[in-house]
Amino acid sequence: MKRDLLAKSLAQMGSKPLIAAEAGSKVDESSPRSLKSMSDVLSQVSAQAAQDVDVNEIGDSEIADRFDVSEGLDDLIESIRTSGQQLPALLRYRRGPGPRYEVVYGRRRIAACRVLGIKVKAYVKEMDHREALVSQALENSARLERSFIEQAIFATKLEDQGFTRAEIGDVLAVDKGTLSKLIGVARDVPDAVIYKIGAAHEAGRRPWLELRRLVKTENAPSDSSVLLLVPEEGTAAEKLSAVIDALQKVADAQQNASESAAKGPSPAPLNKMPATSVAFRSKGQRLLIEVSDKKERGFINFVETQLERLYKEWKEKS
Repeated sequence: MKRDLLAKSLAQMGSKPLIAAEAGSKVDESSPRSLKSMSDVLSQVSAQAAQDVDVNEIGDSEIADRFDVSEGLDDLIESIRTSGQQLPALLRYRRGPGPRYEVVYGRRRIAACRVLGIKVKAYVKEMDHREALVSQALENSARLERSFIEQAIFATKLEDQGFTRAEIGDVLAVDKGTLSKLIGVARDVPDAVIYKIGAAHEAGRRPWLELRRLVKTENAPSDSSVLLLVPEEGTAAEKLSAVIDALQKVADAQQNASESAAKGPSPAPLNKMPATSVAFRSKGQRLLIEVSDKKERGFINFVETQLERLYKEWKEKS
């Protein structure tokens, strides 16, 4: 039975529309419109044989779902070299000048075949832009190859294309809370910072959520300043960790400065009277006298009793 990976992803999601389409019956009207239309497309695609397509006739999709298709490509190249291409890509017809086809999904398979100098096995289907995006999202969600931030960027691109959050949640197979986190990170962390860090497949979502928190704090560095904090060397996960550490240090320094400002300036040191335990400090209209030896506490009392006399003496001379 011919079934590509998109069919598997829909099956994993428990998609009744797919089963109905394959059986030739009506699609469940309660299902999201994007998935209902895709069940019809999938039924037609699965019914045709994959073609051998010249990779030079294939253009890239308008919305990339991976940061770098070359990551880990050597293993895929070797697999196709020894065992052939096991899973066909999916293409759609293009309009206007340029390549005849546009990739819907299977960019890494196409890249591997390009390196090997061979044609790529692919299904070719007439699809509109919306259907292509849904297919791309479903297939890659099933393969689980997108990192958290790649998924986040892709979710925002779907939203920018007019998809509702309910539809995006369905095609990415994520719940409402997770989708909100995905889109929140992609919207709040500057694109330039995200792409300079990279996909960070091994990082997970927690570091990205922490980065989002730090760039949203009051008096956080500007976007251009945050970009400068991203190291030029290291893995994507190492870069992500480094920029988080740098931003945390900035936040800590600002916190310490705020606390110091709230306490006010440190008082001037006391002036010590030679060969005594008496010290004093005068500032403006104030005079502070301290004794460090308990035996000399009486000096404080003595000064208090003499203040009136000292004042009168001063007034007479002034």
